Amino acid sequence: MPSHSYLTPPPSIDWLMLTPVIIVMLTGLVGLIVEMLWPKRTNNVIVVVTLVGLLAAGVSLALQFGMKSGDTFAGMVRRDPAALGFQLLLVMASFLTVLFSESYLRNKRAPFGEFYPLVVWSTAGGMIMVATNSLLMLFIGLEVLSIALYVMAGIVRQESKSEESAIKYFLLGAFGSGFLLYGIAFFYGGTGSLQLGAIGRAWASSAGNHSLLLFGLGLMLVGLGFKAALAPFHQWTPDVYQGAPTNVTAFMASASKIAAIGALYRVLDACAIFQSLFLPLLFWVAILTMSVGNLVALRQTDVKRTLAYSSIANAGYILVAILAHLQRPDLIGVSTVIIFLASYALMTIGAFAVVSLTALDGREGTRLADLNGLWQSSPFAACALVVFLASLIGVPPTAGFFAKLFIFQDALTAGLLPLALVLAVNSAISVYYYLGIAVACFVGETREEGPHRFASVSAGLKATVVLCLLGVIGLTFVITPIQSVLPIAVEAPVATRMP
Repeated sequence: MPSHSYLTPPPSIDWLMLTPVIIVMLTGLVGLIVEMLWPKRTNNVIVVVTLVGLLAAGVSLALQFGMKSGDTFAGMVRRDPAALGFQLLLVMASFLTVLFSESYLRNKRAPFGEFYPLVVWSTAGGMIMVATNSLLMLFIGLEVLSIALYVMAGIVRQESKSEESAIKYFLLGAFGSGFLLYGIAFFYGGTGSLQLGAIGRAWASSAGNHSLLLFGLGLMLVGLGFKAALAPFHQWTPDVYQGAPTNVTAFMASASKIAAIGALYRVLDACAIFQSLFLPLLFWVAILTMSVGNLVALRQTDVKRTLAYSSIANAGYILVAILAHLQRPDLIGVSTVIIFLASYALMTIGAFAVVSLTALDGREGTRLADLNGLWQSSPFAACALVVFLASLIGVPPTAGFFAKLFIFQDALTAGLLPLALVLAVNSAISVYYYLGIAVACFVGETREEGPHRFASVSAGLKATVVLCLLGVIGLTFVITPIQSVLPIAVEAPVATRMP
């Protein structure tokens, strides 16, 4: 009789480690089946299924904090505090986006139920990216994340700007993916392996091809720079953010950035053994990203473009935190990166949720003038937007203030004084355009349509804004517990640092 042992899963697979991603993928599948079978009058069932699935995935992740770090699935999936933290942030961003999307899509007259499976599948791709030591899995996760986003960006097919956004994002996204794939190929040529842990061994031994390793790293940084919107690879961001539906922009600005930053952290941490070669380059990339994002934002008159350049500037802030960690891994952990991304996601999703109120009867206005009269129409939404903008500026006691403060302190601890000063100056510059958005909400109605041109605040949108407000204010009180579960040095499968 032939043996059928190949049908038995290898005993080394830790299914608990894979459970969160499996739950998210199955949630998308169930949501798609419901979308096909359920009457098209409402998407409420799909929304509930999606929210329950994401909540279950979040609980599964939370229960794994404190468990032993390790690999599974032939070393392709990694569990450590950093991976769990990034994945939990991705689930949170997806949950909040789904929560306010149904009312927005109906106001846009685009109630497409397939939006929800696409969101969770994109989230699953990001979860794979931030929790792997395999460059192959990193690329697969990136493509799952990106392909779903390409479709979501153009989901409002009746609008030319949405189609234009999808085409631009697809072309430039494919361009970035090409750089990443070429970088992976060079890494493989230099190490003979697709595991990030092999980089340190290859660099330390004479067997490794150092030129291929460095060239591969450079190409990978370009590819991930596109995804994270780091300057000078940020040009796609304002056009795509402006043209995409606002709920998609909120997801893109939060979840996509979390995934890209998490993957960038993985790669740079694995390449720390030759960090002296790439840190000077990233030093200038961080300065350029912060400065370009804030200075160009000063001239914008469209809210979504302004927040797009704000997103670019915030990518520069996060890069400073990563560089500080790489410079002094013995003193500075990954907790600052996680805390900043958490506060940034809450602020950004909350702000875009409020901006989505300008969508009504199939039309949407995103100019600053289109926010005029929001105070009269919905005082709650206007005040919430001011809180989110204050946190983006870094006004105490919001989470944004402490997140920037921690980055500033880490930069000083790591001896990166110029970066700390540039961060402080750029934070001051950002006050001008953030206040411009806030002031626009409290200017009286100036358009002919009258005072009722804003959509009503739905239960889902109100829940999203309230949760974001609680997070922006409440995150301040849970910073210490977050730091306690994110150790200074993240365990690696093999030593990748110089002794």
